[in-house]
Amino acid sequence: MDKNKKIVGIGGGTGLSTLLEGLKHWTKNITAIVTVTDDGGSSGRLRKDFNMLPPGDIRNCIVALAESSSLLSELFQYRFKGSSSLSGHPFGNLFIAAMNEITGSFAKGILEASHILNIKGQVLPATLENVVLGAVFADGTVVQGQTKIISYPSPIRKIFLLPEQPKAYTGVIHACAEAEIIILGPGSLFSSVLPNLLVDGVAQAIRASRAKKVYVSNIMTQPGETDGFSASQHLAEVEKYLGCRMDYVLLHASTIPQHLLQKHARSHSYEVKQDRAYMNRRTKIIREEVVSGHKFIRHDPLKTAKAIFKNVSKP
Repeated sequence: MDKNKKIVGIGGGTGLSTLLEGLKHWTKNITAIVTVTDDGGSSGRLRKDFNMLPPGDIRNCIVALAESSSLLSELFQYRFKGSSSLSGHPFGNLFIAAMNEITGSFAKGILEASHILNIKGQVLPATLENVVLGAVFADGTVVQGQTKIISYPSPIRKIFLLPEQPKAYTGVIHACAEAEIIILGPGSLFSSVLPNLLVDGVAQAIRASRAKKVYVSNIMTQPGETDGFSASQHLAEVEKYLGCRMDYVLLHASTIPQHLLQKHARSHSYEVKQDRAYMNRRTKIIREEVVSGHKFIRHDPLKTAKAIFKNVSKP
């Protein structure tokens, strides 16, 4: 096993942190490139109150890459309860916000949190610009703001960032250029994965990189984002924004328990159809058992990382 294999994971939300949690057992040379368009929950409140970037997705990735499960990791994930002004805020978000206020640098807060948790690899925001996610819908409506986009009842035709083509954060382009494997997904397609590709130079760096490019397809559709999307439609959107084909697409090979499918269906989330015949024939399809289906249907960190290294990490 090559513990120095250079891996770049691109995304946001819980999808990227799940991937990172598994990857750290295979290599210590990991770079997470994280979207900064979240405007809901604790991140949205801090973004509004302190005019800072959203820390939530970044916090999750830092904790995922921590050396081991520890009290410090639990502390960073601890969410304040009750009805006070702190209610709903994870401690890690407040830590990054405090460091941002003290040093005047969001990046410094990320770095300090990474040092405290002794993470394997590095976590980089895609950009340090205060970007807003926008979308054009099938009915022609233009909506700005991630939470508003997800709740709008029409298929998404196009996403964009304001300001357009924000400058990539230091190290992002270099990490893509030097990577041996670049992984996009799993996670919310339009609000977590694709926004990173709209940052100036990121898609170009990935296209130019000699790295093997992997898309980890979602297992379930996401209400308000990918209703009715098949695996090939997910892949097509990634390749459209990236401007090149992916070398691999990872699909799950599980038979998902019916009671879990019914549970998700109550939230209008359904299993992604694996229409492999419609995929780019030059893209290699990997089908592995990667589902962690206990209470919810999601990717299992260890199974997903193993599937990638087993099929992709070859000379």
